[in-house]
Amino acid sequence: MTDVGFTHVALSVTDLDASLAFYDRYAGLAPVHERTDPDTGLRVAWLSDRRRPFVLVLIEGTSAEPVLRPFAHLGVACATREEVDALCDRARADGVLVREPEDSGPPVGYWAFLRDPDGHSLELSFGQEVGLTVEHPEDGA
Repeated sequence: MTDVGFTHVALSVTDLDASLAFYDRYAGLAPVHERTDPDTGLRVAWLSDRRRPFVLVLIEGTSAEPVLRPFAHLGVACATREEVDALCDRARADGVLVREPEDSGPPVGYWAFLRDPDGHSLELSFGQEVGLTVEHPEDGA
């Protein structure tokens, strides 16, 4: 597969291991590449859900600035509304749920916000139908 188009988003993090655990637990993202840069000594990981050629790049450093928040966020679609609720229950118990699930109707769907270990925002959603919109954009979009 050739890389063409939008391939990744990169975030600074202060504890790569904590961030790897968070994105695995709440977004189903797992490392597909990890390395330590020989020049900077910074640890880097590429995370993927292995469903498309796109990765979240996490770069460990002393600061996570700028932090992706409060409304700037990464979005992960869940298979069902119940999956969003179950992940939110887990996030609530872990103290990382920052916005309770809300149903905003089409095209936004059912969504909630979580906070990763550095304060970056992660949206969990159901019913946004991004794939259908990309496949069949409205006239004039």
